[in-house]
Amino acid sequence: MDRRGFLHSSLGATFAGAAVAGADSSPAEPTVDPVAALTGNLNPTIQAAREVGLRILKPTAKELERGLKLHAESLVFDAYGFSPRSALNGDSLAAAIEEGASEVELDDMREEMGMIGCVGNPEELREYLDAWRASGVTCIFQNAGEEGQDPMRLIKRLARFTYVTDMLRDQVAKAATPDDVEAAKKAGKRCLYLTGNGVPLTQDWLSVPDELRYLRVFYQLGIRMMHLTYQRRNMIGDGCAEKANAGLSDFGRSVIAEMNRVGVIPDCAHSGWQTSLEAAQVSSRPVVASHTVVGEIYPHIRSKPDEVIKAIADSGGYVGICCISRFLRGTGDINAFLDHIDYVVKNFGADHVAIGTDVAYSSQNAAVESKKVPRLRRTRTEFRSLWPADDFKTTADMASSLAWTNWPLFTVGLVQRGHSDEVIRKILGGNVMRVARDAMSRK
Repeated sequence: MDRRGFLHSSLGATFAGAAVAGADSSPAEPTVDPVAALTGNLNPTIQAAREVGLRILKPTAKELERGLKLHAESLVFDAYGFSPRSALNGDSLAAAIEEGASEVELDDMREEMGMIGCVGNPEELREYLDAWRASGVTCIFQNAGEEGQDPMRLIKRLARFTYVTDMLRDQVAKAATPDDVEAAKKAGKRCLYLTGNGVPLTQDWLSVPDELRYLRVFYQLGIRMMHLTYQRRNMIGDGCAEKANAGLSDFGRSVIAEMNRVGVIPDCAHSGWQTSLEAAQVSSRPVVASHTVVGEIYPHIRSKPDEVIKAIADSGGYVGICCISRFLRGTGDINAFLDHIDYVVKNFGADHVAIGTDVAYSSQNAAVESKKVPRLRRTRTEFRSLWPADDFKTTADMASSLAWTNWPLFTVGLVQRGHSDEVIRKILGGNVMRVARDAMSRK
C-alpha cells in the first residue's frame, strides 16, 4: 500500500466534521478513533503539508502505522509555540487605516485578530480546532508575552490567551499545573501552558526586590516560563544577537534565583551563548532553551553549542528543537530537524531534548483577508530583530514539511530513526512535563 493510500485507508477514515449551528454555539467534537482523527478529513492546507512531509520521509506502511498510533497515545507537549492563528478581519483593518490609526494601534489589531479570532467566529473556530486535531498536540507552551520587560507590554498577549481559554474552555483550557495537562490528555482535550517573552521589571532600579516584584505577579497570572533576554542585551544578560557575548549580569543571577524560588522556568532560547551557559550553571533548577537548534550542526546565533547544551542537560533541563529551516540548515526540512534531535539524544541523552516548534498554523482564510488591507509605508527594522546577513532561501517544501500540523510525522520520523517508544514519548512531551513538575516542586 502506498503512503497516500494508507492515509485514506480505514486507519485514516473520514473524520466526522464538527457541525456549527451558529455564532453562539461551539462545534461539537464527536468521539473518534484517535489515529483516524490525525489523518481523516484534513483540509487542503493541512493535507498538502502532510503530503510533502510523507514524500520526504518515505515511511513504510509499518513505520507510519506505528508512528501515528504512538503519537495518538502520547502526551504531546510543544515546548514553545503558538496555537493556531485566525485570519485577520481585512475590512476592519482597512477601515482603521483609512481613519488614520497609528502603527501601534494597527499592530495591536493584527495581533489580537490572529490570537482571538477563533472566539465568536464559527469559521475561524473550525480552522482552529481542525489544526489542533490534525496535530495531535495535547498542550502548547504558548508564547503569551510580547518581547520585552515592561509589565504593560507583557500583559497584552497574556490577556488574549487567557480570554481564549476562558471562552473556549471546553475545547482548549488554560493549564496552571502539569496535572492539568495530564487531565487534558486523559479527557481527550487540549490546553495552553503559558510562557512570557521577558521577565517583567519595574525598571525604576530602586532595589533588586523592587525590580523583581512583578515576576511573582505574572506567575500568579499563569506564566510558567520566561525568556531571560530576547536577541539584544538587557539588564539580565546578553542576547543572542550581541557580538560581545558578555554573559549573565549580577542582576541576572538574582533574577534566576527568584525564578527558582517562585517556580518559573528560566528560558535562554534567545540568550547569548555565555548568558545561556552561566544561567544553566547558577540555576538550582532546570534551565531550558525552549526553541533552538544544535550549533555543532549549524552555528546560527539562535543555536546552542555543545558546551551550552551540556550545561543545560546538567541542570536537568532540555533543548527544544525548532522548526525553522534557516536555523536548521542542511536540507532545511523535516529530515534536518530530525538530525538535530538525533544529535542531542546521542550526545547528551534522551532526557534532554524536546520539540519547541516556534511555528503556527494559519487559517486558510488568511490570504484572502490580508489582500483587503492596504499596503503601509516601509518602516525600519525593529531593534530586537537585527539579524546577521543571511542568504539562505527557505523553500515551500522545507516549510511545508515542518508545518505545525505535521506533528504526527515528527513522531513517524523518530520511529524511522530507530528510537524506542520510551525515548519518543520523552521527546514528545515527557521531558517538558518533568521540568514543569520540577519547577513547581519544593516551593
